[in-house]
Amino acid sequence: MKVYNLVWDRYSLDLGKRTCIMGVLNVTPDSFSDGGKFFTFDDAVAQGYQLFKDGADILDIGGESTRPFSDQVSEEEEIQRVVPIIERLSKRISIPISIDTTKAVVAEQAIKAGASMINDVSSLRFDPKIADVAVHYGVPVILMHMLGNPKIMQVEPKYDDLITEIKAFLEDAIDRAENRGVSRSKIIIDPGIGFGKTFGHNLLLIQRLHEFNTLNAPILIGTSRKAFIRNILKNKTDKDIDPDSTIVETGTQASVAAAVLNGAHIVRVHDVANTRVTVKIIDAVKNAHNLL
Repeated sequence: MKVYNLVWDRYSLDLGKRTCIMGVLNVTPDSFSDGGKFFTFDDAVAQGYQLFKDGADILDIGGESTRPFSDQVSEEEEIQRVVPIIERLSKRISIPISIDTTKAVVAEQAIKAGASMINDVSSLRFDPKIADVAVHYGVPVILMHMLGNPKIMQVEPKYDDLITEIKAFLEDAIDRAENRGVSRSKIIIDPGIGFGKTFGHNLLLIQRLHEFNTLNAPILIGTSRKAFIRNILKNKTDKDIDPDSTIVETGTQASVAAAVLNGAHIVRVHDVANTRVTVKIIDAVKNAHNLL
């Protein structure tokens, strides 16, 4: 497995020596999992601090849902949702805070408030100026594959060659970022589980995740509680399963284990405590040769 040392500001992440865990904090009323649960300031701060105590290496905070068929919110609304929470948490936790946004204005305000990474699910397509913000503040940026946008991405997604097309998309995204001045050493890629993919596409991405190593960038993957897991686990009579249920969390951990074994450097999850146990075991299996 390729190893990357991501160093910036006062932070350092050795990606590959062990799996890094990104904890998800959705400050939204409508995210598919935990939407509305941490929408108030106090609840969001408490949950962010709990994810840190549970062992998160990165905290990812978002103020706009990107679930399938979701609508955008205004820059002003997104800033109001995330900035006060980032300001408070950045004073209480020692790990980097990532701002999950597709808007440069939101990214800049979040960084000024204490964030130190940008997670852009649009890979600079919705607002290319995000790259300029990343360069100006010297922060890493996560570039994710998505087919279209959240409103339409799950309307019969089709590929002629899934892996080849997603790799080409991410290669173009890396080139766009580098052309705007983003250092290759500060780019992380994400194949975008659930973002314009069928359930079968998602499973194939996990199975063939190692093929993205040729892009020479750390790989982040987010499978946590997503619909493909719920689809596998539900009974024939079920319409869906509650994303926050125990069975879905167990399924999530299985998907995390598979992703790590197949090359993930960072896993993005809602339940950090459970994931910490999973990746400890899987990392030990991966590194078993060192014990001989």
